[in-house]
Amino acid sequence: MYPTEIVQPMKEELTDNGFVELLTPEDVEASLAKGGTNLVVINSVCGCSAGTARPGVLMAIANATKKPDHLTTCFAGYDIDAVKKIREHLLPYPPSSPSIALFKDGKLVHFIERHMIEGRSAQMIAENLIAAFDEYCA
Repeated sequence: MYPTEIVQPMKEELTDNGFVELLTPEDVEASLAKGGTNLVVINSVCGCSAGTARPGVLMAIANATKKPDHLTTCFAGYDIDAVKKIREHLLPYPPSSPSIALFKDGKLVHFIERHMIEGRSAQMIAENLIAAFDEYCA
């Protein structure tokens, strides 16, 4: 598990902007059971990818006309049980962090894996998410 001192500022980048932390498997199940659309960001310490993933997600939320009903996050290598549970809902995709998932009524409808984040700008990630929001969010 990563030290809290390293993880906390990266968590706060999302939680300070309205994201709710999923800290337990029960949190994950309760969140996905709410219905509607749920954006789940699996946060990470990886500087090369997470450094554009978080800003890209925040840019998408700030600029999208249609937005997810719920904004949630858990942290790979820290919120271990919650991440394990959310990854069960991401199958058949392999574990990937950071990654960004959009669920609609508890079903995965859009997924951005780490390899789709690496080397891409925050703007490109935001555009990808905004297109998904336009398609799946009310």
